[in-house]
Amino acid sequence: MAPPNNPVNFITNLLRSSSLEKSFDLSDGKLSVNGLPLLHDVPSNVTFTPFSSVCNVFESDAPVPLVQRVQALAHKGGFLGFSQDEPSESMLNSLGSFTDRKFLSVFRFKTWWSTQWVGTSGSDLQRETQWVVLDVPEIRSYVMIIPIIEGGFRSALSPGSDGHVMIFAESGSSRVKSSVFNSIAYVHVSENPFNLMKEAFSAIRVHLNTFKLLEEKSLPSVVDKFGWCTWDAFYLTVEPAGVWQGVKEFVDAGVNPRFIIIDDGWQSIIEDTDDPQEAKNYVLGGEQMTSRLYRLEEGEKFRNYKGGSFLGPNALSFNPQRPKMLITKAIEVEHAVKARDKALRSGVTDVSEMEAKIRKLEQELDDMYKGEGSVVSNGNNESCGYNADDYGMKAFTRDLRTRFECLDDIWVWHALCGAWGGVRPGATHLDCKIVPCNVSPGLDWTMPDLAVDKIVEGGLGLVHPSQAGDFYDSMHSHLAKSGVTGVKVDVIHTLEYVSEDYGGRVNLAKAYYNGLSESLSKNFNGTGIISSMQHCNDFFFLGTKQISMGRVGDDFWFQDPNGDPNGVFWLQGVHMVHCAYNSLWMGEIIQPDWDMFQSDHVCAKYHAGSRAICGGPVYISDSLGGHDFDLLKKLVYPDGTIPKCQRFALPTRDCLFLNPLFDNKSLLKLWNFNKYGGVIGAFNCQGAGWDGNLQRIIGYPQCYKPVSGSVHVTDIEWDQFKDAAAMGEAEEYVVYLDQSETMLLVTPKSDPIQVAIQPSSFEIFSFVPLENLSPVAKFAPIGLTNMFNSGGTIQELDYNVGGAAPNARIKIKGGGNFLAYSNVAPKTCYVNGAAAAPEWSADGKLKLDLPWIEEAGGISEVIFVF
Repeated sequence: MAPPNNPVNFITNLLRSSSLEKSFDLSDGKLSVNGLPLLHDVPSNVTFTPFSSVCNVFESDAPVPLVQRVQALAHKGGFLGFSQDEPSESMLNSLGSFTDRKFLSVFRFKTWWSTQWVGTSGSDLQRETQWVVLDVPEIRSYVMIIPIIEGGFRSALSPGSDGHVMIFAESGSSRVKSSVFNSIAYVHVSENPFNLMKEAFSAIRVHLNTFKLLEEKSLPSVVDKFGWCTWDAFYLTVEPAGVWQGVKEFVDAGVNPRFIIIDDGWQSIIEDTDDPQEAKNYVLGGEQMTSRLYRLEEGEKFRNYKGGSFLGPNALSFNPQRPKMLITKAIEVEHAVKARDKALRSGVTDVSEMEAKIRKLEQELDDMYKGEGSVVSNGNNESCGYNADDYGMKAFTRDLRTRFECLDDIWVWHALCGAWGGVRPGATHLDCKIVPCNVSPGLDWTMPDLAVDKIVEGGLGLVHPSQAGDFYDSMHSHLAKSGVTGVKVDVIHTLEYVSEDYGGRVNLAKAYYNGLSESLSKNFNGTGIISSMQHCNDFFFLGTKQISMGRVGDDFWFQDPNGDPNGVFWLQGVHMVHCAYNSLWMGEIIQPDWDMFQSDHVCAKYHAGSRAICGGPVYISDSLGGHDFDLLKKLVYPDGTIPKCQRFALPTRDCLFLNPLFDNKSLLKLWNFNKYGGVIGAFNCQGAGWDGNLQRIIGYPQCYKPVSGSVHVTDIEWDQFKDAAAMGEAEEYVVYLDQSETMLLVTPKSDPIQVAIQPSSFEIFSFVPLENLSPVAKFAPIGLTNMFNSGGTIQELDYNVGGAAPNARIKIKGGGNFLAYSNVAPKTCYVNGAAAAPEWSADGKLKLDLPWIEEAGGISEVIFVF
């Protein structure tokens, strides 16, 4: 009998073999890759060390197959380090220079958010760059430089003069200093840019041992479902009656949400200057950013909910116009305050009339807030004898599930530190104090941000890191007992502002993320979380042992907050580019979440097209009464599930070093897989982008115009998904263009499909391998064309199974217009066992109208016999 496999011996042998070859070499001031100089003028204080000389794989908790995979490719990567004479809490050092070489990078344009940037020189980089990929066509390869974590320091890349790439290492505490780094950045080379991402982040995972890859984790239950988030519908005015009304509108229209997220506004928050009672009149986002948690349970609006209030014949009513009325009045107040402040800045001394107007408007708002529908209460239920289960969030979630059986998950929002301003000292059992905020100098060139200004203004009520686990468990255990099944955790990077007295940003982050992970495992099945406002390497390298899904884009902005009237259009393309390019790196660690949008927005269809193929959940933030149900039904099945792609969408290879936002010529093309085909989405995102001098995203109206491009079957990276590899070897494909309703036949040798896309518009191309069923019959199923992702509706596909005649057996989920290609008419057709009469035309279109069969989970079996 052969001896059992010994992973340790296997790895040891790999270590020996990989040490014999290495792709990188640093000598004579040049970092070379496979003999080609890549970085020039490398300072003498910079070092390069091969991966296998730094990483002790025996200390990693990574699964053995992952370790084996990393070690097999160890020769393709290594670590850059540097040393300086004096220890410091922050250091800036050159890694060398490059010019005339295309690069793709991602940088933080705000504390919370990152986006794509391209250029040709190290001086073109933006500050707070999280990674950069260099195009090296001379050796048909790509090289990635990733600033990482070493000891108590994290790092980011920055631009230098004369093409130099600078690395900025910081601890976040004057008490945590160093002068020597051996592995502060990781470099890796690969012939395939998508393999490059997987290989590089796999190596870093094994090395740091502080996070896990997406492949190691389970996904949240919401990942393939449709949901509704309350944010844009209510802002901070969210209340039980409004949530109930919102869910009811979807269900009544036959678009059943399987999850809801009760966003900011449900908590118990208070200003430092307020008496020990909860503020009741927050409306707009921004007002709450200096407020702190006063108690760890739900706020009064939800705490006073009485079970059964919306059930039965005497159910309470709600005015769906109430949220908009409150928001409109709050905007009046905001404008009046801004006008007064502007007058004061200009030197006006008498603003008494303005003050009087503000007081009047504030009183009107307060009266409206206390009016109809504001609270469902029995009075002071805390002081009278009552059954706790009959009130509060627990009663509300129970009633929601009783009335709306479609709801699987009810999630709520909270900030990483509790609320925007943290926790109020002395208000809970936790050890908490107000900590002043110190913003990293690396963020000095990022976009001005109201949230940052407000948090810095008020400081952060920080629970001592030793109690982070207790803090999260206290919140989450109550929520779990109240019927809440998950959380959206926001405002994540406030931690980096307050690390001075807590061992620096790395140690503080570890304490908080470990506490959060423990609570998720205990209270929300380990997966009930969406991370948000988390686009910094601290989070990805320290906070993702448990977290498996997170936002990959900035907020959906339905209009430009800076007042550009065209922002209602161009901001949508910016959002898509954020999501697409961030998915390149984040998708190795977490499931990319493309965030919510509004179905009645002028660009709603544009967003819907991207969500259809993004590979994640679909959820919206519609206001009450503000829905386009016809559009939603092209995304969502009647049971609230979605025709989801098999993995997450990524930019095509020919888009990687282009600027699809304002180069006046490039489309954003995304590729993904369905179970039985590939898909490409082509989006015109031109019209806006980052301006480093103005430090903000601005419109480029000269670019907001039709753009032409091409699509080819080889744009799909078939080898990136094991189950799709065979489809990439097909001799012929049927292509269906969703928007133009066109069907084509192509081969891998065909010319590219030419396409012209209007501004804020798109086209989805579904590629399906053509099957030769017999010497005369060729067949390929497209799917339901009334859904944006038609190919995602095909659940099962078998050819020539049983019977003497050639046949195709298909299981399709959904009701509507089924389309297939067939070069000949089928002899017979059966739908769910009954004979059917499909429509066939000489151009090969084979059509059927399929029902939604509730008892079968919406799935129909179709058999074509030839």
